[in-house]
Amino acid sequence: MKFLIVTHVVHIQHENEFLAYAPYVREMNIWFKFVDEVLIVAPLQKGERTAIDIPYQHNKIDFRQVPNFNFIDIRNSFISIIKLPIVLWNLFLAMKNADHIHLRCPGNMGLLGCFVQILFPRKSKTAKYAGNWDPKSKQPFSYKMQKWILNNTFLTRNMTVLVYGKWENQSKNIKSFFTATYSESEKTTIKEKDFNGTLNFVFVGSLVSGKNSVYALKIIHHLINKGNKIILSLYGEGPDRVYLEDYIKENDLGRFVILNGNQNQDTIKKAYQNSHFVILPSKSEGWPKAIAEGMFWGSIPIASKVSCVPFILDYGQRGILLEMDLVKDVNQINEMLKEEQNLHKKRELAIEWSQNYTTDLFESELKKLLLE
Repeated sequence: MKFLIVTHVVHIQHENEFLAYAPYVREMNIWFKFVDEVLIVAPLQKGERTAIDIPYQHNKIDFRQVPNFNFIDIRNSFISIIKLPIVLWNLFLAMKNADHIHLRCPGNMGLLGCFVQILFPRKSKTAKYAGNWDPKSKQPFSYKMQKWILNNTFLTRNMTVLVYGKWENQSKNIKSFFTATYSESEKTTIKEKDFNGTLNFVFVGSLVSGKNSVYALKIIHHLINKGNKIILSLYGEGPDRVYLEDYIKENDLGRFVILNGNQNQDTIKKAYQNSHFVILPSKSEGWPKAIAEGMFWGSIPIASKVSCVPFILDYGQRGILLEMDLVKDVNQINEMLKEEQNLHKKRELAIEWSQNYTTDLFESELKKLLLE
């Protein structure tokens, strides 16, 4: 099988290897176990490998570079319009040569892929919609357009669209799915955690407004002011780092808040194992990877009510759902910290749920999609 990936993820080339954002590549490497050849149509840029870049694992990869583009302002929109014919032609040729077409959505490349795949109604196809599929959520027009095309069985034929969460009034194309980081072999008996001493909170994600690391820091600041002994460790990089550093300095939080930058998977895993809570007050999510990973290792999730997060937290039974009102959220968490028995119960339920979703199960489900 010749397997095509259409993605907006920016890649770098190191010697004979192609590298990209680690969580995405790890997932694709599982898909690759069932294919003979791989075609990739994506942007490629010069750059050094970082701690969060890893290579694809397949011995037959045909990478077809296309220019990166966006429509964030007038200048970029004009340049992008000039680039579009090149991108569309590359997509058409790649889809024509592929046995199976796989779209990564939402994104600019995913949007173009949604249009071009219409020309190949008989080809076997899948799409992974990694964003928020909630039909009621506020999203950019380009995201809504991708969702509409993928959900339309006249325009989009012979395709399974993998989405996070279960939503009403969806077409037969749509399949509720999940993602996974850890394997069955990594399951182990997780030791009880003491909630009477210093509490370790962890934030894992890009330091950008969408992930809301600033809001997480403010919650911790107010909880500390209420007399709680807390350490917050943040993992990730982004433009909000400067604001976080200034906030930590201005409020004398250096003893309580640690900015760790980007770290590899093993370091993040140890952070989850040593934490009491994982916090992610995102404005938008697909599958909240950091939350699911933290739960796997017994870290109680604290997250906003976006996408499938309420389902994952069983509407508060497996964690704490944020109202995104600072006073309310601080009071809610502060009261919960006093209920040790309830915390242990939430932790146990979180572990039980998350450890159902392993890479072994993920692999078996992908095999069904591609080979059955």
